[in-house]
Amino acid sequence: MNVAPSRLRTEVAIVGGGLVGCSTALHLARRRVPCVLLEAGRCGAQASGVNYGGVRRQGRALAELPLAGRARRIWGRLERLVGGDGEFRATGHLRLARDEAEAAALEGWIREAARYGVHGELLSREALHARFPWLGEGFAAGSFCADDGQANPRLVSPLFARAARSEGATILEGRTVVAIERAPPGFVLRAEPELELEARVLVNAAGAWGAGIARLLGEELPSEPIAPNMLVSEPLPFRIEPNLGMAGPGIYLRQVPDGSVIFGGGRGTVDLERRRCRPSFATSLATIEEACRVVPELARASIIRTWAGIEGRTSDDLPIIGPSPRMAGLFHAFGFSGHGFMLAPAVGAVLAELVLDGHSATSLAGLEPARFAPGSAAAA
Repeated sequence: MNVAPSRLRTEVAIVGGGLVGCSTALHLARRRVPCVLLEAGRCGAQASGVNYGGVRRQGRALAELPLAGRARRIWGRLERLVGGDGEFRATGHLRLARDEAEAAALEGWIREAARYGVHGELLSREALHARFPWLGEGFAAGSFCADDGQANPRLVSPLFARAARSEGATILEGRTVVAIERAPPGFVLRAEPELELEARVLVNAAGAWGAGIARLLGEELPSEPIAPNMLVSEPLPFRIEPNLGMAGPGIYLRQVPDGSVIFGGGRGTVDLERRRCRPSFATSLATIEEACRVVPELARASIIRTWAGIEGRTSDDLPIIGPSPRMAGLFHAFGFSGHGFMLAPAVGAVLAELVLDGHSATSLAGLEPARFAPGSAAAA
């Protein structure tokens, strides 16, 4: 027996219940705007909930720094906003250079980032090892941003989802969007199980599935699925205070207060259609070997779990955030390329401003979808 789909109507439809989607719903709801969020699984179950948990401005592309600055201010008042701190701690972020070329890159980034209010401290080889004696040998220099930190991704998206619901947003989990039609002045979304949703505005925050959602409306935006590969050790004596990463490609790691060390690098495997991913044994082994060179004490620790999460990566490694260049009422926010966790709370605030006010004081220059329009440099 065929069952007629349920039909809902709202002002703003949001596709995707990761941290970006939940933050958007919260900021819209706080301004008393009706919104409905559709999530295929559970809020925060994909990349938003299983990522590394770094909260850093250091090392980002300059185009991301205005957004990252706003995000850092939100992280500092997270408990007031969503009723919990998500275990956010301003531990600082340490970035390591393995040779003189990477050391020069660190120095150049610190100089440029200062224009955006980001202050980094350049550390010589000697100063680096005097300050962080648990580091392995062979690093040419380091840079330290004291205001950066880390948080627990398993807590943050559910906190945003709960806060959004308490402010009046409708969040429907287990609803997979299968079709979208342009129906001026808005959109009609069809989701499984049986649901039709009419909305004046559509926000595409579907993460690794964002390019597919855009394609349903005839927009081609470059994003491929990736599966960042993660590991966690048994508890060790607490010594590694900062969140740390490399000046070039390499591992990243942080130690949580119970002593476990969370670290990652490289990629696992992805089955986007089945919404499944797996860590790679070979990648995990290489990551462990590099981690032990960075922090030799890790050589005596047991690894207790490995995992991966599904994320979208763009062709220029920068997120796609902002209004569609060809369709009024459509906004995109996906393709965060493995470094969106820190930005996401501010992305939701900016999207709410773009939807309701038509502008935001936070610059998205270099991140907007229009950079991939036919004839643009990024699309070439």
